[in-house]
Amino acid sequence: MAEPLRIPDAKVALSTASVYPESTATAFEIAARLGYDGVEVMVWTDPVSQDIEALRRLSDYHQVPVLAIHAPCLLITQRVWSTDPWVKLQRARAAAEKLGASTVVVHPPFRWQRQYARAFVDGVWRMANETDVRFAVENMYPWRYRDREMLAYAPDWDVTKDDYRHFTIDLSHTATARTDALGMIDRMGDRLGHVHLADGRGSAKDEHLVPGRGTQPCAELLERLALTGFDGHVVIEVNTRRAMSGAEREADLAEALAFTRLHLAAATRAARG
Repeated sequence: MAEPLRIPDAKVALSTASVYPESTATAFEIAARLGYDGVEVMVWTDPVSQDIEALRRLSDYHQVPVLAIHAPCLLITQRVWSTDPWVKLQRARAAAEKLGASTVVVHPPFRWQRQYARAFVDGVWRMANETDVRFAVENMYPWRYRDREMLAYAPDWDVTKDDYRHFTIDLSHTATARTDALGMIDRMGDRLGHVHLADGRGSAKDEHLVPGRGTQPCAELLERLALTGFDGHVVIEVNTRRAMSGAEREADLAEALAFTRLHLAAATRAARG
């Protein structure tokens, strides 16, 4: 009789950004209903995403842990949790510590944040040395318009060119950057601490498709994580803005969860022969 299929220990979380334009509270509800292992809170303009006690109540009510905090690094969050980017990271770390999350996800600075960019690598190391929370710096991409390309991030959109303790790999971003995702993962090595799982087709826009609907090696990445004993979290961060109903949105998020668990488990089964 065949040995039962065992899903590896990596937890699969739902990014609260995946339910936009629905609320942070809705993300907890959907994560509980679909059986996700937890959530990653995208801190943005939704007041609940900025409120640690509100997040704690949602987590307790739905019995869904907060596994990661995504610091407010987007253009639309420039004034969330202060205009000082270091204060944003300090508050993200405090939120992670209070909520029991293991990871803070942070983007590299925009190039016009010159002082922040100059101090970023050393500053992230300093903050990482002050806590058990992982600061996992996320790969980004060049901005493109028609035949023009703008390097919007500093020190670089390719975070493997700099020295960080932990990285986040985002496969929608590798698609937009038109870079080799598996090559980037190889460069990250054992410093890969966090995964944003989504797909893309190489558009100039950051697509965040459901895994399996684009050209990125989503299945190969998951199988590699399972075989190498990855101890971070896999976070579904997809775009469901075009969903025509709540049921369609949940179907996409259920499909993403099933895809992820299937390929994590398939690698374990294959390794057993």
